[in-house]
Amino acid sequence: MSTQHSAKSGGVYLIPSTLGDMAPLEVLPISIKQTIERLDHYIVENEKTARHFIKKISPRKSQPSLKLSLLNKFTEHQEIPTFLNPCLEGFDIGILSEAGCPGIADPGAAVVKIAHEKNLQVVPLVGPSSILLALMASGMNGQNFAFNGYLPIDGAERKKYIKTLERKSKEENQSQIFIETPYRNNKMLEELIKTLAPSTRICVAADITLPTEYIKTKTAINWKREHVDLHKRPAIFIIQA
Repeated sequence: MSTQHSAKSGGVYLIPSTLGDMAPLEVLPISIKQTIERLDHYIVENEKTARHFIKKISPRKSQPSLKLSLLNKFTEHQEIPTFLNPCLEGFDIGILSEAGCPGIADPGAAVVKIAHEKNLQVVPLVGPSSILLALMASGMNGQNFAFNGYLPIDGAERKKYIKTLERKSKEENQSQIFIETPYRNNKMLEELIKTLAPSTRICVAADITLPTEYIKTKTAINWKREHVDLHKRPAIFIIQA
Protein backbone atom coordinates (compact mmCIF):
# COMPACT_ATOMS: atom_id res chain seq x y z
CA MET A 1 0.00 0.00 0.00
CA SER A 2 1.43 3.37 -0.99
CA THR A 3 1.87 5.96 1.71
CA GLN A 4 -0.42 8.95 1.07
CA HIS A 5 0.16 12.30 2.75
CA SER A 6 -2.93 14.34 3.39
CA ALA A 7 -1.17 17.59 4.27
CA LYS A 8 2.04 17.47 2.25
CA SER A 9 3.65 16.29 -0.97
CA GLY A 10 5.21 12.87 -1.30
CA GLY A 11 8.93 12.25 -1.40
CA VAL A 12 11.22 10.93 -4.14
CA TYR A 13 13.15 7.83 -3.05
CA LEU A 14 16.32 6.91 -4.96
CA ILE A 15 16.38 3.11 -4.81
CA PRO A 16 19.65 1.35 -5.73
CA SER A 17 19.49 -2.07 -7.38
CA THR A 18 21.97 -4.91 -7.72
CA LEU A 19 24.88 -4.71 -10.21
CA GLY A 20 23.96 -8.10 -11.68
CA ASP A 21 21.54 -11.00 -11.36
CA MET A 22 21.97 -12.06 -7.76
CA ALA A 23 19.99 -12.24 -4.51
CA PRO A 24 19.23 -8.56 -3.74
CA LEU A 25 19.56 -8.80 0.03
CA GLU A 26 23.13 -10.09 -0.30
CA VAL A 27 24.23 -6.57 -1.25
CA LEU A 28 21.26 -4.34 -0.38
CA PRO A 29 20.16 -3.29 3.13
CA ILE A 30 16.76 -4.33 4.45
CA SER A 31 15.62 -0.70 4.14
CA ILE A 32 15.44 -1.18 0.35
CA LYS A 33 13.01 -4.09 0.75
CA GLN A 34 10.95 -2.10 3.26
CA THR A 35 10.75 0.91 0.93
CA ILE A 36 9.76 -1.18 -2.08
CA GLU A 37 7.03 -2.91 -0.09
CA ARG A 38 5.65 0.51 0.86
CA LEU A 39 5.66 2.19 -2.56
CA ASP A 40 3.48 1.59 -5.62
CA HIS A 41 4.66 4.48 -7.86
CA TYR A 42 8.01 4.06 -9.64
CA ILE A 43 10.09 5.71 -12.35
CA VAL A 44 12.13 3.03 -14.15
CA GLU A 45 14.28 2.51 -17.24
CA ASN A 46 12.77 -0.83 -18.27
CA GLU A 47 9.42 -2.16 -17.09
CA LYS A 48 10.27 -5.86 -17.42
CA THR A 49 13.55 -5.72 -15.47
CA ALA A 50 12.06 -3.35 -12.86
CA ARG A 51 9.16 -5.73 -12.21
CA HIS A 52 11.61 -8.65 -12.01
CA PHE A 53 13.75 -6.81 -9.45
CA ILE A 54 10.74 -5.78 -7.35
CA LYS A 55 9.39 -9.35 -7.41
CA LYS A 56 12.79 -10.73 -6.43
CA ILE A 57 13.22 -8.42 -3.44
CA SER A 58 9.54 -8.57 -2.40
CA PRO A 59 7.82 -11.72 -3.76
CA ARG A 60 4.49 -10.89 -2.10
CA LYS A 61 4.30 -7.39 -3.55
CA SER A 62 1.19 -6.98 -5.73
CA GLN A 63 2.44 -6.53 -9.30
CA PRO A 64 -0.94 -5.21 -10.60
CA SER A 65 -0.75 -2.38 -8.03
CA LEU A 66 2.52 -1.07 -9.49
CA LYS A 67 2.32 2.17 -11.46
CA LEU A 68 5.48 2.51 -13.56
CA SER A 69 6.64 5.51 -15.61
CA LEU A 70 9.36 4.79 -18.17
CA LEU A 71 12.45 7.01 -18.26
CA ASN A 72 14.93 6.12 -21.00
CA LYS A 73 16.42 7.52 -24.20
CA PHE A 74 13.00 7.44 -25.87
CA THR A 75 11.28 9.53 -23.19
CA GLU A 76 10.20 13.00 -24.34
CA HIS A 77 11.83 15.67 -22.18
CA GLN A 78 8.54 17.51 -21.61
CA GLU A 79 6.98 14.29 -20.31
CA ILE A 80 9.43 13.93 -17.38
CA PRO A 81 7.83 16.51 -15.01
CA THR A 82 4.52 14.60 -15.20
CA PHE A 83 6.21 11.56 -13.64
CA LEU A 84 6.23 13.50 -10.35
CA ASN A 85 2.48 14.19 -10.35
CA PRO A 86 1.81 11.41 -7.78
CA CYS A 87 4.13 13.28 -5.36
CA LEU A 88 1.98 16.37 -5.71
CA GLU A 89 -1.01 14.20 -4.78
CA GLY A 90 0.78 13.03 -1.62
CA PHE A 91 2.25 9.73 -2.78
CA ASP A 92 5.91 8.75 -2.39
CA ILE A 93 7.68 7.75 -5.61
CA GLY A 94 10.68 5.43 -6.11
CA ILE A 95 13.29 5.92 -8.84
CA LEU A 96 14.85 2.57 -9.80
CA SER A 97 18.09 2.28 -11.76
CA GLU A 98 18.79 -0.65 -14.06
CA ALA A 99 21.94 -1.28 -12.02
CA GLY A 100 23.46 0.52 -9.06
CA CYS A 101 22.49 3.96 -7.82
CA PRO A 102 19.88 6.21 -9.48
CA GLY A 103 21.22 9.56 -10.62
CA ILE A 104 24.84 8.37 -10.95
CA ALA A 105 25.60 7.82 -14.64
CA ASP A 106 21.86 7.29 -14.85
CA PRO A 107 18.87 9.14 -16.40
CA GLY A 108 17.22 9.43 -12.97
CA ALA A 109 19.25 12.62 -12.44
CA ALA A 110 16.80 14.47 -14.75
CA VAL A 111 13.89 13.60 -12.44
CA VAL A 112 15.82 14.54 -9.29
CA LYS A 113 16.61 17.95 -10.80
CA ILE A 114 12.91 18.62 -11.36
CA ALA A 115 12.04 17.27 -7.90
CA HIS A 116 14.28 19.94 -6.34
CA GLU A 117 12.69 22.62 -8.54
CA LYS A 118 9.29 21.51 -7.24
CA ASN A 119 10.63 21.60 -3.65
CA LEU A 120 10.00 17.88 -3.15
CA GLN A 121 11.93 15.86 -0.59
CA VAL A 122 14.64 13.71 -2.20
CA VAL A 123 15.76 10.65 -0.22
CA PRO A 124 18.88 8.73 -1.37
CA LEU A 125 18.98 5.14 -0.11
CA VAL A 126 22.12 3.08 0.55
CA GLY A 127 23.21 0.64 -2.14
CA PRO A 128 26.07 -0.38 -4.45
CA SER A 129 27.71 2.12 -6.81
CA SER A 130 30.12 0.39 -9.19
CA ILE A 131 32.03 3.66 -9.56
CA LEU A 132 32.72 4.07 -5.84
CA LEU A 133 33.27 0.35 -5.19
CA ALA A 134 35.88 0.27 -7.97
CA LEU A 135 37.63 3.35 -6.59
CA MET A 136 37.61 1.89 -3.07
CA ALA A 137 39.32 -1.27 -4.33
CA SER A 138 41.74 0.43 -6.73
CA GLY A 139 44.31 1.81 -4.30
CA MET A 140 44.17 5.11 -6.18
CA ASN A 141 43.41 8.60 -4.89
CA GLY A 142 40.01 8.49 -3.19
CA GLN A 143 40.14 12.15 -2.15
CA ASN A 144 40.52 13.64 -5.61
CA PHE A 145 38.85 11.82 -8.49
CA ALA A 146 36.69 12.42 -11.57
CA PHE A 147 34.15 10.26 -13.35
CA ASN A 148 34.32 10.84 -17.11
CA GLY A 149 31.56 8.55 -18.39
CA TYR A 150 32.24 7.11 -21.86
CA LEU A 151 35.33 8.09 -23.85
CA PRO A 152 35.10 9.09 -27.54
CA ILE A 153 34.46 6.21 -29.97
CA ASP A 154 36.73 7.53 -32.74
CA GLY A 155 40.20 5.96 -32.36
CA ALA A 156 42.25 9.16 -32.78
CA GLU A 157 39.95 11.18 -30.51
CA ARG A 158 39.96 8.45 -27.90
CA LYS A 159 43.77 8.25 -27.84
CA LYS A 160 44.00 12.03 -27.46
CA TYR A 161 41.41 11.96 -24.65
CA ILE A 162 43.25 9.18 -22.81
CA LYS A 163 46.47 11.23 -22.92
CA THR A 164 44.54 14.28 -21.66
CA LEU A 165 43.17 12.28 -18.71
CA GLU A 166 46.66 10.97 -17.96
CA ARG A 167 48.13 14.47 -17.99
CA LYS A 168 45.34 15.77 -15.76
CA SER A 169 45.84 12.87 -13.38
CA LYS A 170 49.55 13.65 -13.08
CA GLU A 171 49.11 17.42 -12.71
CA GLU A 172 46.31 17.22 -10.12
CA ASN A 173 47.07 13.84 -8.50
CA GLN A 174 43.56 12.85 -9.56
CA SER A 175 42.13 9.39 -10.22
CA GLN A 176 40.37 9.32 -13.61
CA ILE A 177 37.40 6.95 -13.80
CA PHE A 178 35.49 5.94 -16.95
CA ILE A 179 33.41 3.18 -18.51
CA GLU A 180 33.03 1.45 -21.85
CA THR A 181 30.30 -0.47 -23.64
CA PRO A 182 30.87 -4.05 -22.35
CA TYR A 183 31.52 -5.58 -25.79
CA ARG A 184 34.37 -3.08 -26.34
CA ASN A 185 36.09 -3.62 -22.97
CA ASN A 186 38.95 -5.75 -24.30
CA LYS A 187 39.73 -3.15 -26.97
CA MET A 188 39.67 -0.41 -24.32
CA LEU A 189 42.22 -2.20 -22.14
CA GLU A 190 44.47 -2.80 -25.17
CA GLU A 191 44.34 0.90 -26.05
CA LEU A 192 45.11 1.97 -22.48
CA ILE A 193 48.16 -0.31 -22.36
CA LYS A 194 49.43 1.05 -25.69
CA THR A 195 48.64 4.73 -25.06
CA LEU A 196 49.57 5.33 -21.42
CA ALA A 197 53.08 5.75 -20.01
CA PRO A 198 54.53 2.43 -18.76
CA SER A 199 54.39 3.60 -15.12
CA THR A 200 50.76 4.83 -15.18
CA ARG A 201 48.53 2.61 -13.07
CA ILE A 202 45.39 1.08 -14.53
CA CYS A 203 42.63 -0.46 -12.42
CA VAL A 204 40.15 -2.82 -14.06
CA ALA A 205 37.09 -3.65 -11.95
CA ALA A 206 34.64 -6.07 -13.61
CA ASP A 207 31.52 -7.89 -12.36
CA ILE A 208 31.62 -5.97 -9.08
CA THR A 209 29.76 -7.73 -6.22
CA LEU A 210 29.14 -10.80 -8.41
CA PRO A 211 30.72 -14.26 -7.88
CA THR A 212 32.93 -13.58 -10.95
CA GLU A 213 34.23 -10.26 -9.53
CA TYR A 214 37.63 -9.28 -10.92
CA ILE A 215 39.53 -6.23 -9.61
CA LYS A 216 43.21 -5.60 -10.32
CA THR A 217 45.48 -2.55 -10.38
CA LYS A 218 48.77 -2.75 -12.28
CA THR A 219 51.05 -0.41 -14.20
CA ALA A 220 50.48 -0.25 -17.94
CA ILE A 221 53.66 -2.19 -18.60
CA ASN A 222 52.64 -4.96 -16.21
CA TRP A 223 49.19 -5.25 -17.77
CA LYS A 224 50.96 -6.49 -20.93
CA ARG A 225 51.67 -9.74 -19.07
CA GLU A 226 48.10 -10.10 -17.78
CA HIS A 227 45.49 -12.02 -19.77
CA VAL A 228 41.87 -11.32 -18.88
CA ASP A 229 38.71 -11.54 -20.97
CA LEU A 230 36.42 -8.59 -20.22
CA HIS A 231 34.04 -9.17 -23.13
CA LYS A 232 30.44 -8.29 -22.19
CA ARG A 233 31.36 -7.96 -18.50
CA PRO A 234 30.28 -4.67 -16.84
CA ALA A 235 33.57 -2.93 -16.02
CA ILE A 236 34.98 0.26 -14.56
CA PHE A 237 38.39 1.58 -15.65
CA ILE A 238 40.52 3.90 -13.49
CA ILE A 239 43.90 5.40 -14.31
CA GLN A 240 46.37 7.37 -12.23
CA ALA A 241 49.68 8.72 -13.44
